[in-house]
Amino acid sequence: MKRLYLCLLVLVLLAPVAMAARAPLKANSADPYVSALVIDAESGKTLFEAKADAMVYPASVLKLMNLYVILDRIEQGALRLDDMVQVTPEASKIGGSQVYLDPKEQFSVEELLYAMMVQSANDASVALAIHIAGSKDAFVDMMNRKAQELGMKNTRFHSVHGLPPSQGQQPDVTTARDFAILCRELAKRPEALKFTGTQTRGFREDKFIMHNHNKLLTRVSGCDGFKTGYYEAAGFSIAATARKGGVRIIALVMGSKDRKVRDAKAAELLATGFRLVPPQPEPAATPKPEIPAPPASNAAAGPESVEQQKPGIAPASGEHDSGWNKFFLGLGAGFLLCLGFFAIARILRKNSISDIRSKYMDMD
Repeated sequence: MKRLYLCLLVLVLLAPVAMAARAPLKANSADPYVSALVIDAESGKTLFEAKADAMVYPASVLKLMNLYVILDRIEQGALRLDDMVQVTPEASKIGGSQVYLDPKEQFSVEELLYAMMVQSANDASVALAIHIAGSKDAFVDMMNRKAQELGMKNTRFHSVHGLPPSQGQQPDVTTARDFAILCRELAKRPEALKFTGTQTRGFREDKFIMHNHNKLLTRVSGCDGFKTGYYEAAGFSIAATARKGGVRIIALVMGSKDRKVRDAKAAELLATGFRLVPPQPEPAATPKPEIPAPPASNAAAGPESVEQQKPGIAPASGEHDSGWNKFFLGLGAGFLLCLGFFAIARILRKNSISDIRSKYMDMD
């Protein structure tokens, strides 16, 4: 009982400090949402929108920009997935969703990317940012530059994790329309969907099992990515994508007061997108050059070989067919040559006999 009282006393004493650490922030959420947008990923065409330019707090959906910046660095050759990242004390002290990094630990860029996108780990976001840019602020600058390059004109990042702003710090702000631009770029990268579409993954040699916060991955057919976000003032947000019938749809629901409402609306908007865009033929796969296989016995032949060797059905083409054709052609040509030879010999013989007869007749 004394221990319980002591814990309560510590919490009471620390509460004012914790409150002071976070700047007061006006709530920006609504029922069913502050804003929403649906686009066709291929064309970028808007299929549905509701206050798509309203300012919102992205919360952890912001980590999609972290992912984009990092994948861009990898594509440029400035970073590798197997590069090892040393955890810093600063990264280990970040709260919220995390994988409980320790300054004594090292992880690959790839493992920390999974932690950031599947677990939405804030400590992984900070560790990656410091490793790549040297500091959180320097990485934030990279995020803002990339946002401007993409045309995200109403977006401004102030953190690498999307948590509520600290005292004296401004909140991260964006719009559904701006984040649709980012999502469309990410949808072009299969590796981005690999990280955002993973449902469950082990971390730290499977001692910590991470579960994706995006429940649409298991509830919506074809859903394979993107990210959720939440803190109290920001409400519940999601950027989701799904692909079926050769069509990819991207839906954003920002600032919902309820998580279940957010998910239901996102699923509904994805379905709306698929209704509005007719199915498209999947791109044809590039044919691989055929490599001739060594001849095999009938006993070892697979189903396709057995089907081709059914009795009574002559093969349309092939090595054996070509050999028999050559044999019969040669036999026919030889036969014709023989006939020609005998015909010529007969003619010569007749001529010879005629000459002899003529000779004798002249002599008489």
